[in-house]
Amino acid sequence: MPRKKSPPKTAPPKDAEIVQAATNTTTEPTHPEPQVMEVHHHPDVEKKGIKEYLLEGLMIFLAVFMGFIAENIREDYTEHKKADAFATTMVSDLREDTAQLKGYIAYYNLARMNVDTLMTLLSTSDVKNTPSGKLYLYGLWGGAQHLFIPNNATYEQMKSTGALQFFAKKLARQAAEYDQLCRGMTTLDVGEEAIYVEVRKLRSQIFEFQYNTMSNNLWNKISPGPGYLRSHKAADIASLDSFIKTNPPLLTYDKSIFNQYVELVRSRYIERKVKIADTVLVHATTLLSAIKKEYDAE
Repeated sequence: MPRKKSPPKTAPPKDAEIVQAATNTTTEPTHPEPQVMEVHHHPDVEKKGIKEYLLEGLMIFLAVFMGFIAENIREDYTEHKKADAFATTMVSDLREDTAQLKGYIAYYNLARMNVDTLMTLLSTSDVKNTPSGKLYLYGLWGGAQHLFIPNNATYEQMKSTGALQFFAKKLARQAAEYDQLCRGMTTLDVGEEAIYVEVRKLRSQIFEFQYNTMSNNLWNKISPGPGYLRSHKAADIASLDSFIKTNPPLLTYDKSIFNQYVELVRSRYIERKVKIADTVLVHATTLLSAIKKEYDAE
């Protein structure tokens, strides 16, 4: 008996394969692992009491206060050092000023004395009857001139930079008063310049230049240094007497010219110059002593 043939197998469609594969594939459900959360535990902080807060505030205050004190001490030290330096230079300036003033006063005292002698000679006797040597010796001083130039560089620097505040108030006031007096004295000297020139012009009409120079040299010999202290040595007095006896000639004996000369000399107020210089010298000496005492400056 013939065997029955099986029908030929047909390939399943591709879609069926995909479905079959999808059916056969088993997927395990995925569950995410749980994350462990970090928990920060704050340490137990002991609460501060009012005393602790007050203590901390006090410490902060003391730190600020001590810093302020330290800064003040530093500034005071710096200012004191600057004041010491200025005091030292001002002492040097004042020493030079006092030496100048003493010479100035001595010079004009001698000029005043000799001018007074000239006026006495002219008022008591006729010019022609007066020894011409005396007229030369004493008449020369009508044109005397000696300038005082204060050493004020230190004071001017302190004033312009505000450094006068480093000095005590009384000391700064004394320095200002002295400076004002020096300015007044200098102004007087400068203001007299025009009269001084006229005196010299008129003097040149009376006295011969040659003998005027001889007279001047004699006075320089008798009064050599800045002190202008008149010598009383016999040899010096003899040289003056010898010059007087030479009876040198004058350029004129005109009484009116002599009168003009004397009046111009009188208008110079030499005595007032001496008084003002005396006042300035007193202030300079006082200020010098005060600075030396305050700052131990030498």
